[in-house]
Amino acid sequence: MRLLFAGTPEPAVPSLEALLASRHEVVAVLTRADAPSGRGRRLTPSPVRARAEEAGIPVLTDVPRGEDFLARLRGLDVDAAPVVAYGHLLRSDVLAVPRLGWINLHFSVLPAWRGAAPVQRALIAGDEVTGATTFLLDEGMDTGPVLGTVTETIRPRDTAGDLLGRLAVSGAGLLVATLDALEDGTLSPQPQPADGVSIAPKLAPQDARVRWDVPALAVDRLVRGCTPAPGAWTVLPPETRLGLGPVTLAPEVTDLAPGAVRALKKEVLVGTATHAVRLGEVTPVGKRAMPAADWARGARGLFDAGDVVLG
Repeated sequence: MRLLFAGTPEPAVPSLEALLASRHEVVAVLTRADAPSGRGRRLTPSPVRARAEEAGIPVLTDVPRGEDFLARLRGLDVDAAPVVAYGHLLRSDVLAVPRLGWINLHFSVLPAWRGAAPVQRALIAGDEVTGATTFLLDEGMDTGPVLGTVTETIRPRDTAGDLLGRLAVSGAGLLVATLDALEDGTLSPQPQPADGVSIAPKLAPQDARVRWDVPALAVDRLVRGCTPAPGAWTVLPPETRLGLGPVTLAPEVTDLAPGAVRALKKEVLVGTATHAVRLGEVTPVGKRAMPAADWARGARGLFDAGDVVLG
């Protein structure tokens, strides 16, 4: 089949790679426009654009609306348009152009976790299993009929980055298998169940602020779900932000109040509503990530002033 691939970030690249190695022909790629990146805020192409140009595939960065875009899309004469984390909603006139539709790969088992942050939300909620789904795009938010699924066990120390990396690879295989079956006529879309719907809105930086008055398990899940983005954080008194990497549970320590810090020679413990957690890497303002014990040694004056409570 002739395909238009739509995608933008790094997790979409394994799907593009898999399609390039498949029996199908990727005739063009649709991706978001170059965006400012890094300290210099230089315009940088998306990972999908960089890979497409490396493969010699024409790239479209148009916003997908208007007659000019529709004319270009129709001129490509594609059979289907696989989509992975593209980043724009598509109108009905655009959705109607490919003969077999727009085939979206979403990183959850729908109808669970519809929305922009399914992997992060699954981790924060404490799910034990997640997966990926291929489905036909419609004008709703991840509401179209399902074509295929794969499942993935969430491991105890998974971060959102770890889990998304595995799903990007297994999902790429699912996407190719879905397109193969559609071309062969052996696959029928199935409506999503009415039960089990949950929503996964994008995580804002404020969502990643750790509350210490909740159980340690909830702190652990929040930090892992926000790693690497948007990045969990807390506040040192009086108003200094401290970035947090994944923590580990310290169930043997139950005498610390929520947010209270105990800086020892080789570890830093923080109290929660149940028991303490052991900080991993921390990122002070203007500095790189470092082991929490190293940070505490360098900030010894802070702890000499008395009890420190994170907020």
